[in-house]
Amino acid sequence: MTIFRPTSVLVALLALVVSVPALAQGLRMSPRSAPPPPSSADTGIRQSDFIVAIVNSEPITNREVALEVQRVSEQALLQRQTLPSPDELNRQVLERMINERAQLHLAREAGVRVEESSVDQAEQSVAAQNQIDLAELRRRLALDGIDQKRFRKQLRDQLTLQRLRERDVEPRVQVSDLELDQYLQSQQAAASQSGNRQINLAQLLVAVPEGATPEVVDGLQAKARQALSRAKAGEDFATLVRELSDAPDRVNGGQFGLRGEDRYPQLFLDAVRSLPVGGVSDLVRSGAGFHILKLLERRTASNLPPAMVTQSRARHILLKTGSQMNEAQARERLIDFKRRIESGQSNFSALAREYSQDGSATQGGDLGWASPGMFVPEFEAVMNRLAPGQISEPLISRFGVHLIQLLERRNAQLSESEQREMVRKLLRDRKLDEAYLNWAQEVRGRAYVEMREPPQ
Repeated sequence: MTIFRPTSVLVALLALVVSVPALAQGLRMSPRSAPPPPSSADTGIRQSDFIVAIVNSEPITNREVALEVQRVSEQALLQRQTLPSPDELNRQVLERMINERAQLHLAREAGVRVEESSVDQAEQSVAAQNQIDLAELRRRLALDGIDQKRFRKQLRDQLTLQRLRERDVEPRVQVSDLELDQYLQSQQAAASQSGNRQINLAQLLVAVPEGATPEVVDGLQAKARQALSRAKAGEDFATLVRELSDAPDRVNGGQFGLRGEDRYPQLFLDAVRSLPVGGVSDLVRSGAGFHILKLLERRTASNLPPAMVTQSRARHILLKTGSQMNEAQARERLIDFKRRIESGQSNFSALAREYSQDGSATQGGDLGWASPGMFVPEFEAVMNRLAPGQISEPLISRFGVHLIQLLERRNAQLSESEQREMVRKLLRDRKLDEAYLNWAQEVRGRAYVEMREPPQ
């Protein structure tokens, strides 16, 4: 099936993941932000710029590095991430820019091209991620001092790098059955260790003051037993907590949050050990008072995928691009198909059978039930935003241009073989990361790189 992943998430999207959502996240966090005032360092850069590196005859200037450092710093601040020292951050940013210039040079030599329609789609994707239209996206970019041409060039560069990495990195990675079996055995062994078991408890606390008289203690115990009876009778536990609990965590229903068993008091663990999920304990007496505990969740910490997933069933029409039809022409044709389907002039499955250039055409474009990660990321991202029955705008992927209709969704239990394939995909993702780093080093090693000292 053309649009299915070759059993893996594609690390080829790394560049787009780093750059496009980063810009989108910044827009979400500061929708009305104005351009920051230039710092004294930035003013100095404007007055006296200089070359800090040359990559295959292409210069990288101190100003370019400073602007990228500023962007990374602002993004880290919005996401509350810790940055290295200024010198180290400057070095890391410059090194990444050198790697990207070397890869873009390789892409040009290899004839990797990105059409305007692909850049249009990437720009629209950023707007969609921020739940705004294209005009509002451009307005916000302008407010942040980002020129539209520069933004589109960044998108084009990242798409180019994405396609180059798809071509050069993916074929390097395979996961054998032996590797898969060894990983599953290691995860099962880790799951048997108590430190890897996690639970989420909610508590209702009836506090007993220090030095309370026996009469006061008896009265508080009676209050706790009444609350326990209501909880075991099926009343909403979070509501009871907010009404009766003396603990500070009553505002969030008394939840401790999912945490390792080793982070709970032993008397709590003993009280809930035999409870099913959703069960309520008997009264637990501690130095703080009387506790009623509800077991909200129990899981074993591991890197295995969940057994229950949300599956989607979709159908699509694929038009491949090439010498006979470019991306813009394919998009226009699919836009016409969508118009005809929505107006009742044509039927999706009939158009798929007649025009789709995918193996699913004989089934009217029906792709069957698919678990998360089965389709390539660009396809899956659009499909996941659709409501059942809804038809997407034309989508450009590495395989051509698609029109997608989501038919339905369901929660499904994965079979053992499906779980194995999800684990195989997880392992392949990890190997792709490593393969990408090795490939990037190879590309840099083949490039001419000259580092320049700042002028004295």
